[in-house]
Amino acid sequence: MEFPKLRPRRLRANENIRRLVRETKLSLDDLIYPIFVRYGEKIVEEVPSMPGVFRYSVDKVVDAVKEVRDLGIPAIILFGIPEHKDEVGSDTWSEHGIIQRALREIKKHVPDIYLITDVCFCEYTTHGHCGVIRGNTVDNDLTLENLKKQAISHVESGADMLAPSGMMDGMVQAIRSALDESGYYHIPIMAYSAKFASAFYGPFREAAESAPAFGDRRSYQMDPANAREAIKEVLLDVKEGADIIMVKPALAYLDIIAKVKEAILLPVCAYNVSGEYAMIKAAGRLGWIDEQKVMLETLLSIKRAGADMVITYFAKDVARLINKGLL
Repeated sequence: MEFPKLRPRRLRANENIRRLVRETKLSLDDLIYPIFVRYGEKIVEEVPSMPGVFRYSVDKVVDAVKEVRDLGIPAIILFGIPEHKDEVGSDTWSEHGIIQRALREIKKHVPDIYLITDVCFCEYTTHGHCGVIRGNTVDNDLTLENLKKQAISHVESGADMLAPSGMMDGMVQAIRSALDESGYYHIPIMAYSAKFASAFYGPFREAAESAPAFGDRRSYQMDPANAREAIKEVLLDVKEGADIIMVKPALAYLDIIAKVKEAILLPVCAYNVSGEYAMIKAAGRLGWIDEQKVMLETLLSIKRAGADMVITYFAKDVARLINKGLL
């Protein structure tokens, strides 16, 4: 019997050779950890549908950020839950808003963490939509004016990067212009450029208290069926001045991540969203899967598809494994 000369198994024989030829690796440098901050005092409350993820009051968020910093994770992205909501989400540009207060506290006590803020309105409006409502829809251009105010307020309070997520047409250009005109030309924008109207956001909406009071967000978030449209959205944001492009969700959109990576020269971020996290956690608790192995396989797939960085609720778990030398 004639055996093949090419035997791929030679490079799989043991862990040492597998390490040497491994194409994709997870690093602390890949990770951004999402943190929810809410009104109140002495609050550390677990999100029921997201085991291990908590909402923190401003007086408790510094300790949470210190833990992230001490694990070696370079950046966090902040989401806020205000005490009072209104029709336009004015807490987002208030000097005393929940994000503004959190930014100042974190910057004071943990200056070496990189602070990214989600720039949107759904958590701050009574109707739960991502902008100003006129009739039964979000008014795009009125929302842009409020986005500019929110962006400047976040930067004045200590944000290092802004991440507009509302999928408004022209949002990157509006924010970039507002920043430049105010002298904040050094502040980068990470645009949620390909954000799909996904069912995977359910646990986040519980965590951030941001579910729409009526209708849905399909008139501004993308149709999950469309890939070419995602590239169009991405190229528009690149033209408008985005510094990093995001794809959200990640796991069901690996093809989009790969297409975006091929289409642009900017860094690509992927958001491993709440529903993806919750499914793995739930199946792990039921004993149906090996939670740790599935977590790692999921994050590797996102990196392999082309993501340069990943926003993930698993960031602390991965960091602990890396710090123990287990990855």
